Amino acid sequence: MDKISSPAEFQVAIQSPRLTVAIFKADWCSDCKFIDPFIPEVEQSYADRLTLVEVDVDAVGDVSQEQNIMGIPSFVAYSDGRELVRFVNKLRKSREEIENFLDKAVQVHQSLQK
Repeated sequence: MDKISSPAEFQVAIQSPRLTVAIFKADWCSDCKFIDPFIPEVEQSYADRLTLVEVDVDAVGDVSQEQNIMGIPSFVAYSDGRELVRFVNKLRKSREEIENFLDKAVQVHQSLQK
């Protein structure tokens, strides 16, 4: 997974016509560390349908503010520079919840391609 380290990199990533899901997180976040072990497998299983990118909220704080990210980890799906859907809440996220969100993001993206 690519790690976004600047606002410019973030803009390039979300401008893609391909579905891009940004995971907003931070090194100090325990709920972020909880998802770390299984995210590589999730990324691999969705590799043909979307691109995952990691956005460190401490490294690119302006982006987090612009995107209205209040809690982490947060998942936001983009295509062609537009936000499609987001999965944001203050609860720890399970693998199943993340995969359900990614499925929803894929459905929304596909519906816009028609």
